[in-house]
Amino acid sequence: MEIKNNTVVITGGAQGLGFAMAQKFALMGANIALIDMAQDLLNNACEQLTQLEGVTSNIKGYAANVTNESEVENVFNTINSDFGHIGVLINNAGILRDGMFIKAKDGKVVKKMSLEQFQSVIDVNLTGVFLAGREAASHMIESGKGGVIVNMSSVARAGNIGQTNYAASKAGVVALTTTWAKELGRFGIRVGAIAPGVISTAMTDAMKPEAKQRMLAVTPVGRLGESDEIAHTAQYIIENDFFTGRVVEIDGGIRL
Repeated sequence: MEIKNNTVVITGGAQGLGFAMAQKFALMGANIALIDMAQDLLNNACEQLTQLEGVTSNIKGYAANVTNESEVENVFNTINSDFGHIGVLINNAGILRDGMFIKAKDGKVVKKMSLEQFQSVIDVNLTGVFLAGREAASHMIESGKGGVIVNMSSVARAGNIGQTNYAASKAGVVALTTTWAKELGRFGIRVGAIAPGVISTAMTDAMKPEAKQRMLAVTPVGRLGESDEIAHTAQYIIENDFFTGRVVEIDGGIRL
């Protein structure tokens, strides 16, 4: 699929990986629709994108909670109306609320992961992907033009200590990806997933030096990933018309 002049919708697009992908695709001539929770962050992101040298495409921000069904339905209806077509969805919105499943000391349980801590991550990382994917696919089908959905998973989908909630959500994202690819292929819709390793972001920049060093020690390339490398992977999935139903691991060889 061509990126230039197409409409790319990015959830969680006002910052981090989502914004890095928005930058890349805006520079390639795509129209950009950003979905995020905070309107001020969206306004700032849209302003930065429009000021990029050579960018003349249509760029808009939409405040919505991806866990709220009616909000997701409304925002995709609005985006489809504003842009005339949704060509690409990047399901990027996600949160972390790490913690041990159960903590015990001297044979006594001292703390358990709460249902709220588990459910909040599932709501954003899995239910949000479901809702946004469903609405984007509906508009792609009705347009008759097909499209591409890119879901953000993680290397943690295989299971990682302290991430019961996050790992479960990211494994579920892969299951959605392969299922949708089988169901939606007949409508000209391809679906792929990206499983990043540890990427250099504001969150990793704030990590303790010893924690960061431990991660670098088990990463064969000897460094953290860069946001643009994830954006490049999304570009590959969008542009390669023979890619669907698969996960691209872009992790520097790390094994959690």
